[in-house]
Amino acid sequence: MRLTAESLSARRGEDLIFRAISFSLTAGESLILTGRNGSGKSTLLRTVAGLLRPDGGRVIWQSKGADADMRAAEACHYLGHRNAMKAELSVGENLGFWKEFLGDFDGGHGMSVGAAAESVGLGDIVHLPFGYLSAGQQRRMAFAKLLVAYRPVWILDEPTAALDGSAESVFTALIRMHLGKGGILLAATHQPLGLEGTQELQMTGFAGAMEAVW
Repeated sequence: MRLTAESLSARRGEDLIFRAISFSLTAGESLILTGRNGSGKSTLLRTVAGLLRPDGGRVIWQSKGADADMRAAEACHYLGHRNAMKAELSVGENLGFWKEFLGDFDGGHGMSVGAAAESVGLGDIVHLPFGYLSAGQQRRMAFAKLLVAYRPVWILDEPTAALDGSAESVFTALIRMHLGKGGILLAATHQPLGLEGTQELQMTGFAGAMEAVW
């Protein structure tokens, strides 16, 4: 399988954020976006995830059995700055919704709600309303959302925000597991994720939009 970006460009309003960004990732590979705030990291992630329309270029997904015109976004999990959970629903209800709503992409199977919660170290609080959890616990449970429904591509925007050192270690272990099973990772972070052999793309933002950024 392969995730490819070809000459992607994006704007925010009338401002050009980046242009002509290309990369290609295959099974087990990861790409980390770095750069100052406002340099276009989140915009690029959201564009690859299909949440924003590119100003130019395209994103392509290729895998065995996939239709040639399938949107790459269908193969992707996206975890942004917000956790995408209902505060008044229990953790279990939130994860159960995402498991049923998303379903599994061809080629893999998601974990049960209980197993996913255990994997992020919070299996004993699935009965609590999501809004009762601390910021760090909420972030852990948002990460568990990636585990209940299988997607080969994880797109993560500052995934370790609001986490302590022990939780960061848990996340790194789960990301390594994902990559070890042939998954693909595209992430933006200011903190090292402790991954070996990862590629890096430094974003320069509008100031560097007319320069090479790869």
